Amino acid sequence: QVQLVESGGGSVQAGGSLRLACAASQYTTSTLVMGWFRQAPGMAREFVSAISWSDGTVLYADAVKGRFTISRNNPKRNTVYLQMNSLKPEDTAVYYCAADERAHALSGRHQRASEYDSWGQGTQVTVSS
Repeated sequence: QVQLVESGGGSVQAGGSLRLACAASQYTTSTLVMGWFRQAPGMAREFVSAISWSDGTVLYADAVKGRFTISRNNPKRNTVYLQMNSLKPEDTAVYYCAADERAHALSGRHQRASEYDSWGQGTQVTVSS
């Protein structure tokens, strides 16, 4: 299993921006989907975004579409980013990076946490009004 380490969380005022990074412990293969989820206190973990490493196709939750951008650094093949703009207080949560090492393509099922094999420890994002 690949090990994942998130960074880039912090506190910001509403309307601000943060960029999260997720570094994998080893190079990523072409058959890989990486995703971001978040979990607010007392709430279930929810899907935020996912990306296919092989072709760069992406998927976003409706709540973040147009504000968040997921990307990966193709040459090194080991880091995925989540650029978060126009942050809202409701974006406050612990953000987790996850990897599905068996995926051959990104699909709608990657909105489910159960599709992922590896998880990072999470990074806190706090947005104040």
